[in-house]
Amino acid sequence: MGARMSRQTIVIPAGFRVLTVPGLYGSGPGHWQSRWEALHPDWQRVGQKDWSRPSLYLWAERVGEAIALATAETGRVSPGGASGILLLAHSFGCLASLRYVLDASLGATDYHAHIAGMLLVAPADPDKFGVGPLLPQGPLPFPTIVAASRNDPWVPQPVAFGWATLWGSEKIDLGLAGHVNADSGLGDWPLGLSLVERLVQRIVTSGRPSEPEGRSSWQRDVDLIGPIPYM
Repeated sequence: MGARMSRQTIVIPAGFRVLTVPGLYGSGPGHWQSRWEALHPDWQRVGQKDWSRPSLYLWAERVGEAIALATAETGRVSPGGASGILLLAHSFGCLASLRYVLDASLGATDYHAHIAGMLLVAPADPDKFGVGPLLPQGPLPFPTIVAASRNDPWVPQPVAFGWATLWGSEKIDLGLAGHVNADSGLGDWPLGLSLVERLVQRIVTSGRPSEPEGRSSWQRDVDLIGPIPYM
């Protein structure tokens, strides 16, 4: 018998807490978020009371509750430091996370200042849910990465990258990966874990992706990762 293949894990620097934020219907056992949680037991999931009803405000509230709990467990985070909450969101979970940032910035809580960065994977099309005007309409105050595929049935890639430009996010082209979920056959999705490491590195160095000249609109700073076959 051959040696059993080891599964890839990553080491997040001390001071960071990781929260996964699933989308509609949650993430089943084959989803990369669930597999990442199994690989990294200290990564926690943001739960929803009803996974079948994507309510932006209610889901955003749950994101806030999870951030508050994680912050209380680790102590107050100094904004701008190499520490804080990392949100790894998928689909409608991306929209809920973004709405939470807007709610927190408009309210009395300052928990949005504890967010170190976000990885937004296959964000659902805000207009399909009628929530476009309810999301941030400008650059976010922390590093973000938007990773989207070319054949996502929930959002055309140009739409996802258009929003990413608005938020000041780094853009990652995932090739042909569908909705980047369990049906995409990604397994543990090592490439996604490398994006988490990339995000952490940006936070630690306080850097932002450069914007190459000679390309316009959202295409200017898209990094190509792939192609990844849709399975």
